[in-house]
Amino acid sequence: MKTENEISNAILKTTLEIQKKFPELSKYLTEMPVTIPDAVNPEITTGNLEEYSESLNTLVTKYSKNHPENKNKEGSITD
Repeated sequence: MKTENEISNAILKTTLEIQKKFPELSKYLTEMPVTIPDAVNPEITTGNLEEYSESLNTLVTKYSKNHPENKNKEGSITD
């Protein structure tokens, strides 16, 4: 299992890649269901971070497959 720091670094890497390659997706980052807490003081766990990281990767993978510049490229971002 990855550490909280490793997952946070992966999230940062993916977020920076979105901002660089697909800035039009940046507006959706704050709207992702994983980022909307369902509690007043939500606990941040490695599981929550991993889920968010996976959702970012899924967003990029699906978008990049349909993006005109990347039709023939692999869109997955993994460590």
